[in-house]
Amino acid sequence: MNTAVQDDVLAEFEPHRRELCAYAYRMLGSSFEAEDAVQDAFTRAWKSYASFEGRSSLRSWLYKITTNVCLDMLKGPQRRARPMDLAPASDAGSPLPAPEPDYMWVEPIPDSMAFGADPAAAAEAKDTLRLAFVAAVQHLPAKQRAVMLMREVLRFSAAETAETLNLSPASVNSALQRAKATMEKVNTDPAADAPAMDDADVRKLVDGYVSAFQAYDMDALTALCTQDVNLSMPPFPLWVEGRAGVAEFMLGTGSACRNSRLVPVGANGLPAFGHYKPSDDEPGLWTPWSITVLELRDGAIAGLNYFLDTARLFPLFGLPNEYRE
Repeated sequence: MNTAVQDDVLAEFEPHRRELCAYAYRMLGSSFEAEDAVQDAFTRAWKSYASFEGRSSLRSWLYKITTNVCLDMLKGPQRRARPMDLAPASDAGSPLPAPEPDYMWVEPIPDSMAFGADPAAAAEAKDTLRLAFVAAVQHLPAKQRAVMLMREVLRFSAAETAETLNLSPASVNSALQRAKATMEKVNTDPAADAPAMDDADVRKLVDGYVSAFQAYDMDALTALCTQDVNLSMPPFPLWVEGRAGVAEFMLGTGSACRNSRLVPVGANGLPAFGHYKPSDDEPGLWTPWSITVLELRDGAIAGLNYFLDTARLFPLFGLPNEYRE
């Protein structure tokens, strides 16, 4: 295959990158692994393009290859999770435990990696990119995971799903029923059934959070939260529950974040920020501390997720490694 033909083939694949990346992210729980999976899938597809005879659509063929890549990547025993999936809530005054490896945690994904230009498609995809949904999917065995996503998220037919996974339609339907039963047990996030907030209310809530956090006014911040709000900070296996717990944690262990600066980004279809905290060494300099993702429910903030792996996440979100005023 000459270079011009290669470029033409890869150009055919490219419009499918974001939806494939979103699919791989749901499968794997990691934006970095999803990016790698889609790149591997494109390489495999390019190498075998001569054998693609158009018996299915290019999109379906790329999904099949991406699924096989993801299934290969899921052969290890470790599933990704959130801190609240692993242990009861911590005492807000507890010292920080030792961090756990990055492969343990469900990670955020930039909106730019997961959503295309179609607003209707993006709105439809948001619910299934929520952190709680992605974490719940990780409880499913790999093939059930693929069946669940293809049938319930991508709206593939049973026949299309069976062909992709080399299963019978009856096996697909059986796997889907088992997957649904598991999801009902583990996906306890009530945001799934909550009415969507309109854009103006979301902006008002997010602006209130930014003002309260940058002023480090915990009364104002927790007033914006649900009674059962939770706070987590992967890679630490710690999480805190409730308004009082969040305030105590922020004013104690988290007090180094006073005078922080927040830069808006998009993650998982939710309000998110690059969070910079004051440098210990240089006045007027702020350094990366977290990608912060807010989960919303009932017109309030229900989840405060601080992802601290800034060395990897800030470049992924296109954020600089320092902030100055």
